[in-house]
Amino acid sequence: MDPRGAGVPGTTILSESTGRVVRMSSAIRFSAYGDPDVLELVDAPDPVPGEGEVLVRVRAAGVNPADFKRRSGLWSGGKALDAPAGLGYDLAGVVEAVGSGVGTPKVGDDVFGTGTDTYAELAIATPKTLAQRPVDIPWEVAGGIGVAGRTAYRVLRQLEVGPGDTLLIHAAAGGVGILATQLAIAWGATVIGTAGSDNQAFVRELGATPVRYGDGLADRVRAAAPDGVDAVLDASGRGELAVSVELAGGPDRVITLAANDAKEHGVRFSGSDEGVDVSDAFPELARRISSGDVVLPVWRTFPLAEAADAHRASEDGHLRGKIVMLP
Repeated sequence: MDPRGAGVPGTTILSESTGRVVRMSSAIRFSAYGDPDVLELVDAPDPVPGEGEVLVRVRAAGVNPADFKRRSGLWSGGKALDAPAGLGYDLAGVVEAVGSGVGTPKVGDDVFGTGTDTYAELAIATPKTLAQRPVDIPWEVAGGIGVAGRTAYRVLRQLEVGPGDTLLIHAAAGGVGILATQLAIAWGATVIGTAGSDNQAFVRELGATPVRYGDGLADRVRAAAPDGVDAVLDASGRGELAVSVELAGGPDRVITLAANDAKEHGVRFSGSDEGVDVSDAFPELARRISSGDVVLPVWRTFPLAEAADAHRASEDGHLRGKIVMLP
């Protein structure tokens, strides 16, 4: 094989240390915490799946708030960056290779879910974080389900949402809110969703009763739900916990994904599965999206080379759907 020089993503190079040809592919990397401009498109060595791992050729990778929080250093805890670092959790793509001990998925399978450093042409995942992609779900939609879908499913299970419940969701038009609203309704709950003025009609289209956030929120929720609120999912983190506890009659069935003052209000902060079985999260979402019971709108797609622009849009917020990278 005639190795080509580095500098052009998607090439092969000759390793000076081993004398072997190293396959390279496009990936987003950053070498310092900072604003979106720290993101660079580079050629990086192809990842190799280890035992129990799967290599996926990425067709789409959703952008989540966790991505820009990691990039900015907000989640660093003061620790230095292990550079160069990758980004991204969501993915949809085709299985390219599997490590030892992997029965399914198999090479050639279409999958979606979550992986590691998915802003790339190739990414590593594990079977338990993947599900089969139905052929009727577009790549960009499948690529945006991952984190938001798993989180929505998990928190609804933690809140024990079911038939007859009235659930209040803050930021119902956001990535998690969109899926949580529709799943809760599919499970028999009534949903009240807070959103800005521009998203009131959109929240209604999802099947929820929309209310504007801001001053007077409690009165508007009571008017929309005269029999009261049974549970609250706070996907906003913008100061709604006190009123949420008030409306729910206590903190027991209030969960936040974003508020830093959760402890002050006795509210659970959901940052992990915390013992909840989420093994059916992706298969159920796939079934419901295929059937039309759940819709995940894609606000816009970006090529890898425009990752910085994708992050700027994500940080601006107030989007109606997911941002998705297309390697």
